[in-house]
Amino acid sequence: MKTLTILYMRGCPYCRMAKKAVEALQSENARLAQVPVTWIDENREREAALPYQDYWYVPSLYIDHEKLYEAHPGDTYEAILEQVRLGLERAIQ
Repeated sequence: MKTLTILYMRGCPYCRMAKKAVEALQSENARLAQVPVTWIDENREREAALPYQDYWYVPSLYIDHEKLYEAHPGDTYEAILEQVRLGLERAIQ
């Protein structure tokens, strides 16, 4: 099992949706609940965020430094939820 890494910023509405999605998916599905999720605040943890420089928007989801998803302005909760689900499932493979 791999770790899902999520880059985020405090105050970002899309990041709040991603956090809500992770919590919902992991509380509903015991298999997804096993996936370790690392949250990196790009403003407060600049050193930890440095290896992930191929994104413009947050939240951005990664496994092993491979970008799986980058939110874009206008993304809905449903779109973010689906991408988070795909990321958690991929971490299990």
